[in-house]
Amino acid sequence: MCTAIRFTDDKGQMYLARNLDWSCGYGERVVVTPRGFKPNSPFGAVTGMREPVIGMGIVEEGMPLYFDCANASGLGVAGLNFPGYAQYADAPVEGKTNVAAYEFPLWVVANFTTVDEVERALDNLVIVGKPINDRYPVSLLHWIIGDATRSIVVEQTAQGMEVYHDDVDVLANQPGFAWHRENLRNYMNVSNELPQNVVWDKAELLPYGSGAGMRGIPGDYYSTSRFVRVAYLNSHYPVQSGEKANVSRMFHELEGVAMIDGAARMTNGEFERTVYTGGYSAATRTYYFNTYEDPAIRSVTMDDYDTEGTELVQVADPRA
Repeated sequence: MCTAIRFTDDKGQMYLARNLDWSCGYGERVVVTPRGFKPNSPFGAVTGMREPVIGMGIVEEGMPLYFDCANASGLGVAGLNFPGYAQYADAPVEGKTNVAAYEFPLWVVANFTTVDEVERALDNLVIVGKPINDRYPVSLLHWIIGDATRSIVVEQTAQGMEVYHDDVDVLANQPGFAWHRENLRNYMNVSNELPQNVVWDKAELLPYGSGAGMRGIPGDYYSTSRFVRVAYLNSHYPVQSGEKANVSRMFHELEGVAMIDGAARMTNGEFERTVYTGGYSAATRTYYFNTYEDPAIRSVTMDDYDTEGTELVQVADPRA
C-alpha cells in the first residue's frame, strides 16, 4: 500500500512525494538516468531520453524500474499498488502506443515535460502486462502524475484507459480515484478551526482544545482512510517558502499517513510498514528520502551527476 502527494511552493515550484508501504524493501536506491541513456523498450515506446531523470527504484536488465521519479523540467510520477482494479492488455495493440507496465513511469518522464503533454498522449496509449523477466512479475498499479500546474491519476482497468483530474493532488490505493474523490463528501464537516461553544439546554459545551474540528477524520491505515487523511493534510497545510520548509512539509504530511510495524498485518502474515518516504523538489532538482530504519532525511541532487551521459547512475549511500 502507498500514499502520494503533490503541492507547490510560494513560487509555483512542484514537490511530488510518496510513502512506499510494504513488508520489505526491494534493494531500491536513487537512480539517475541521463539524457544520453538508450532504453531497451520492448515495444519501442521509449526510444530515448528527452530529459534527465532522478527517482527511487531498481535496475534490472539494464533498465531503470522507477517506483517514483521526476525529470529536469519538473514533471513527476509515482506508482501505487492497485490490485483488483488494474487490468493491462495481454499483448500489444496494433495502432496504439504500447508501453510495458514496468516502463510506464520512465515513458512519462522520458518523453514529456508537462501533464498536458502526457494527457494528450494517453489518448492513444495501452499499458501491456509484460514483465521484464521471470524474477519480477507484473505489478498492478495506478499512477499520479504532476507538474507545477496540476496532477492527474492514470488507471487502466477493465473499462480501458481512465484519466482523472486530481484536484486534491493526492493518491492512495484501491478502490479507484473516482470512488475516493466522491468519498470526500462524507467529510465536508471537518475543519481546522476551533469550534464555537454550543449550548444544550442549560449546559454550555466547550471544546477541549485545538483539533476538535477534525473530529471524524479516520486514523486507521486502510487505503480509503489514508486518502481522506492525506487529502485533508495536503489541502490545509500552509503554502511554504524556501526549500527547507517545503521539504519539511513533504515529510510531515506523509508522516501523517505512515504505517508503523506491527499495526497492520498483510495477507502473507507479515506486517506492513512505510519502507521509505521519498520526494522530488523541482526547485532544486533534488530527490529526498528516508527509510523506516533510518528517519534521517537524505538527498541526491540531479546536477551533481553527469546528466548528459549514457550510463545509469545508482547512488549508493547519499547523505543529507
